[in-house]
Amino acid sequence: MENRILIVEDDHYISEMIKDTLVKHGFAVFTVFDGEEALQIVESQNFDIILLDIMIPKIDGMECLKIIRNKSMIPILIMSAKGEDVDKALGLGFGADDYIAKPFSMIELVARVKAILRREKHYLALNNQVINNPYQDETIKLGDLVIDMKNYSVKKNGQDLKLTSKEFNILKIFITRPNQVFTKAQVYNLVWQDEYYGDENVINVHIRRLREKIEENPSNPEYIKTLWGIGYKLGEF
Repeated sequence: MENRILIVEDDHYISEMIKDTLVKHGFAVFTVFDGEEALQIVESQNFDIILLDIMIPKIDGMECLKIIRNKSMIPILIMSAKGEDVDKALGLGFGADDYIAKPFSMIELVARVKAILRREKHYLALNNQVINNPYQDETIKLGDLVIDMKNYSVKKNGQDLKLTSKEFNILKIFITRPNQVFTKAQVYNLVWQDEYYGDENVINVHIRRLREKIEENPSNPEYIKTLWGIGYKLGEF
């Protein structure tokens, strides 16, 4: 069955160019041109991935992302020329899965789309790899954190923390393997289920935002320690 892709892009030329390319690669592609249309069609139809431009009319892409993510974990690829928006989309709990910077080549876009769909297809297998461990049904107390492994929830001093699925799985990697040091490539391979090509931005953003949520002082973290030149490790408690 064809993967269904929704393109949310107000530039009709870019939208058609992306659509034509993806159709040639065997995808079923649907296009809308503003945020209101995007939210309406997402309510009524199912898609395997959304390609979402940030600068769209009526309801901007960032707001669309937040609204969609409150209801669905459908993979979302951000298309944006604004680095700060990408940072927010990936890290502020908005829940984008990946981004591609404009201008981009169609070859790169297709590769990103296929990678996201491949990761989604193997997500249950990934969960078995990372989450299927002796702690999977436990509630673990670590410092001021209480981590419910089964329900994907984290509390700090009794207050719920709103972690994205990526942030939770990053935290879970360290909790379930407390003595292991992870390189950025290993974190990326485990959580994104894809090859790591040395783009540190995605890992840096997610680790930083995770620290901002769980640490008292993110610049001097206690939970996820940096081993300079090597990677990351769970702190000692």
